Amino acid sequence: MRCLFLLFIFLFLCLGCGKKGPLVYPDLLIAAAPGSVTVHQVGQGLMLSLTLPDKDLAGQKLVDLAGIKVLKRESAHGQTQECNACTSDFVLFKTLYLDIQESSYRRYGNTLLLLDGNVATGRDYVYRIIPFTKEKLDGESSKPVTASVTLPSPPPVLHVFSAPTEIRLEFAGQPPVEGQLIGYNIYRSLKDEPQPFLPLNKVPLTTNSFTDSGLDVKATYRYTARTVVRTQAGTIVESGLSNEVEGALKEEE
Repeated sequence: MRCLFLLFIFLFLCLGCGKKGPLVYPDLLIAAAPGSVTVHQVGQGLMLSLTLPDKDLAGQKLVDLAGIKVLKRESAHGQTQECNACTSDFVLFKTLYLDIQESSYRRYGNTLLLLDGNVATGRDYVYRIIPFTKEKLDGESSKPVTASVTLPSPPPVLHVFSAPTEIRLEFAGQPPVEGQLIGYNIYRSLKDEPQPFLPLNKVPLTTNSFTDSGLDVKATYRYTARTVVRTQAGTIVESGLSNEVEGALKEEE
């Protein structure tokens, strides 16, 4: 009997005196909202950019993110919306699983770019992004982002010149009918790779040439370009893709 009593005291002390962590409510264990969500026009489509969440609402590391849901709302250009934050009039546009490769999106580290080609000129679109886990638990929705689709500027014309240590690109575009010319974006991929969504340059190029260096001597590269315009409303619109050119480092004579 005494042994049982001592065992009870021992278990009580072990369980009662152990260090306990902070209480985490179950509704805080869902994925946090995606960050840096933006949208802008690219050609005749809209490009969504976002940062995938890496933590839950409690601030703990998120290890089971499975994908995102893209909610979308369409309206006539300039039509007033009573509640931009309400979700009742949004429709599920796309469910994207991160472990499945699709032509509509590209992932660069923790940044994801998604192209929506199902849009029309003269229409406004609002998007919300909801992450979900492998257990199919929806996370916190992003704040809504809005874009209007207008007629883009004509694409530039691209030329390529190869040298032993670099590839030089020259391009020229027509002045935009409306808005202000910001510059040009250059897109590069290897010959057998899909077209990238992320430009090679970090900011639009303000000159009509670009030199690409640090290249593989055995590789063949594909290049395209887009004209970048700021509209009168202050939004950024990229043109459609230019002609595609191929370049490889030239052997020294």
